[in-house]
This record gives sequence, C-alpha cells and structure tokens, in this order.
Amino acid sequence: MRCCLLGLALALGIPAVALAQPPAPDPHPYFEQQTLAGGPLTLESALSLTASHNASLAAARKEVEALQGAITQAGLLPNPDVSIRMEDTRRDARTTIAEFGIPIELGGKRSARIDAAERARGVAIADLTLARANIRAATVSAFFNVLMAQEDVRLTQGAVEVAARAEDVATRRVASGKVAPLEETRARVERANADLALGQSKAVLESARVSLSALWGASAPQFSEAVGDLESLPERSPISTLLAQLDNSPELIVGRMEIERRQATVQLERSRQYPDIRITAGAQRDYALGRNQAIVGLSIPLPIFNRNQGNLYEATVRADQAEDQLQATRIRLGQELQQAASRLVFAKAAASTLRLSVLPGAQQAYEVATLGFEAGKFSFLDVLDAQRTLFQARLRYLSNLADTYQAAIAIDRILGR
Repeated sequence: MRCCLLGLALALGIPAVALAQPPAPDPHPYFEQQTLAGGPLTLESALSLTASHNASLAAARKEVEALQGAITQAGLLPNPDVSIRMEDTRRDARTTIAEFGIPIELGGKRSARIDAAERARGVAIADLTLARANIRAATVSAFFNVLMAQEDVRLTQGAVEVAARAEDVATRRVASGKVAPLEETRARVERANADLALGQSKAVLESARVSLSALWGASAPQFSEAVGDLESLPERSPISTLLAQLDNSPELIVGRMEIERRQATVQLERSRQYPDIRITAGAQRDYALGRNQAIVGLSIPLPIFNRNQGNLYEATVRADQAEDQLQATRIRLGQELQQAASRLVFAKAAASTLRLSVLPGAQQAYEVATLGFEAGKFSFLDVLDAQRTLFQARLRYLSNLADTYQAAIAIDRILGR
C-alpha cells in the first residue's frame, strides 16, 4: 500500500512560478558543481541540469542541426556532365564526339525542395520544444518523487520511534504484572513491521534518487537531499482560461507544422510532374573528312506513362491525414486538460480538509490512546488502532498533495509551460 501511495506522490510543494516559467539552460556548470559536491538539490538546479545534459534533448537538438544540411542540399543545382565517345576504332575512319550537358529543372522543383526541407526543419524545432516540455515535466515529477520519498522515510522513522516507545512501555507493564505477556509480543511484532517498512521506504527513496539523476545522465545520485516546500499548493487559472490557451500547446504546434510540411511535400510532388530538359553542346571530329563539327542538342522526356501521379496522390492524402491527426490531438488534449483541472480542484479541496480536520483529530486520538495506555486505561490494541489511523491519514494527505501537483504538472505539460 505504501509503495502505491508513493507512486502517486510525485509532486509535493512545487512553486507555481517554477512550473510556469521554464529556465534557460545555464552555460556555466554551477548547478552541476553544486550537486557533484554532494550538496542539497533544488528544483531549479535539477531543471538546469536536465536542460543542459539530458540525452534526449541533445538528440532533438542534433536533429534540428542535421536538417539544416537538408536545406542546403535542397538548394543545390543539378550537376552538369561531360561525355566523350568514339565511333569506329580505325584511325582514318573514326569519329570522336565530346559533349557538355546541362540539366535544367522545370516546374519550380528547386524552390519546392527548399520549402519542403525548411518545413521539415520547422517540425524538428517544434519537436524540440515538445521534448523540452516533456523532459521538464518528467524532471519535476522525478524531483518530487524524491521529495515525497524523503518525507515517507521521515514518517516511517517516526513510526519506528513510536513502536520502540510502545514496546518499551509494554515491556515495563508486563514486568510489573499489569498486562499479559501477549501485549509485549504484539508490541515487538509492531516494532518489527515498522523496521521493515522503514527499509522499504529507504529503498524507494534510493530508486527515486537514481531515476532523477538519470535524467541528466548521472550514473549515481550525487546530491545529499532534495529541498522543496511540501505544503504550498499550486494555483492554476479556471478551465475556461486554460482551454483558451490550448492552441499554444507544443503538441498542437507540432501538428500544425507537420501539416505545413506535408503541404510542402504536395507541392514538391506536383512540381515533379513537369519533366526536366537537358541541353547539350559539343563538337565532333570526323577523321575521314578531316573536319570538326559543332553539336547542339535538347533532350525532353515525354511524360506519357509516369507523371508522378502516384506520389502526388499519396502526398495529398497524407496532408489530409495530418489535418485529421491535428483535430484528434486537439480533442484529446482538451479532454486531458479538463480532467487535470478537475483533479486539481478536487485534490486541493481534499488536502485542505485532511490538513485542517482529519489530521488534527487523528493526532489527538493517538496522543490520548498513548497516554491512556501508559496509565493503564487503554489496551495496546487501542494504541495500535490510533497509530494506524494517524499514519493512514498522513499518507492519505500526502497522496492528495501528490494528486494536486500531478494535476498541475499535467496542465503545464499540455500547455508547454
């Protein structure tokens, strides 16, 4: 149960400003030096490290850089060619011909190629923006997984201390003959369970630390602890305002850029319907006549069978497909945005109720049961029941806080904040 709750608790105490404004990559490895030194890790430093060293972002940047070469290649003119041939091999009867050929592109092929390459690079840039938003959300999630796991370890250590105290009280009461030895056995079992839970919590914390460090390529965690606010709840705009900002979503921008790229591909395939011509100029030496002759030629392919109609049809359908995909993405993101906004409102209300009403009551009930057990008014089962109720309330509170920040992170990921 504890592991499931920890899996939900990924985002306690994230500042609203940190979610709304992605940091620019730091050209100086200050934060890296800080974490390598084993100091505390803040959300801002984690985001800076990820933006500078994440392998997926580096690959996306390389894709943008590589497509600049495609634009350069698209703008190049076709190469001319030189041909030399000989008719007859007898010296007195042979004819030698030398030609220089220049292919000439018609139909605007070169400009269409350049436009298609530029649109492809635009898609890569939009993909890079989307990757940054997704990596940022993953970093925030991983950071608060660590923060949440640290809090769980702290709570579990408290449970171990409480169990040790209860065991000591039960041992003394059994020794004095006030309770049966069964109470001491129960206390020892509860102490053992608390020790096991602490070991499990520490393992979850270490796994969360490794997952966070992996986002910037570190082989092992090199920070002492994650530092963040566990109580501050995020604020987001009403759903109507959020939906009005949906068009700025990086995923929708990628979809629109993909439509433009496919439309440019349609124009490229349409330009290929026009055949290219080839102009040749040269000279031939007729050894039998003992004279040179000029040669001028023009080659024009006849588009009788192949008019590139299949490629044009495919490109046209794929352009229509991209529009359908964009519409489907818009609908999906709108639903996800509304669901995240609803989750945020509900989780915030539940967390406030738990903090103001349930937790104080559970704490008071536990303290009364503990004091009553020490005074001989309650059994150890009453203490265990109050203790479990208190820790379940704390875990439920942390889970609702996690749901609150999960929803906020989902909103910011969709809108590209």
